[in-house]
Parts: sequence; structure tokens; C-alpha cells
Amino acid sequence: IFRRDVWDLPKGKQEPGEDIETCALREVEEETGLHDLRLGERICITHHTYILRGEKILKHTYWYRMYDEAEETLLPQAEEDITGAQWVEKKCLPDYLESTYPSIAEVFVTAGLL
Repeated sequence: IFRRDVWDLPKGKQEPGEDIETCALREVEEETGLHDLRLGERICITHHTYILRGEKILKHTYWYRMYDEAEETLLPQAEEDITGAQWVEKKCLPDYLESTYPSIAEVFVTAGLL
């Protein structure tokens, strides 16, 4: 997905009472418009910090392989500042990863895609 001038992967916050796997599927569905996703194995957990209302937050993000066998159109979630969503061929990943966060590149490396 393309959000705030960088390429990113769908992610978000876990809702109360929600298990992490359900959260992962929900967030990807919300941010991409894909409805027929199937969860695969966990790739890794990344950690990054950000500032929220003057407080430094440490975020743990759980990354999973996901599969979508339907031919659905990607629909970027505008209310989350997502202005683009597209499938990227493996051979083109390095070009996209030049404009992303280090933790996102780490996910692709750990998944064996780079």
C-alpha cells in the first residue's frame, strides 16, 4: 500500500478481545479491500517506535503470509491515508523498498523474498 508518501504493508492495532491472527486478517481486509484472505504462517515480529501525543510508543507488529485466490480489486482505505494499493512482482520489490521503512524491508528479507 502507498501511505503518506511511502510504500508500506497493511497493519494496525489489535481491538480488545481480538486475537492477533484475526487482527491481522481484519487490518489487511480494511486497508486493501480484499475479503477472501487465508492466513498463512507467521513471518516475524518487528518493533519500531513512534511519538503519539508527546509520548514515545514501542509498537510490536506481527507479520503473516496471506493468500488470496479470488480475483478481487484492491481498494485503498482513504480514511487511513492510503492512496494506492497494488500487487508487486517479486523481481520489482527492490525498487519499492527504496521508499519504505526499514522494518518493512526486514519483513521481506525474513520471508525470503529478497
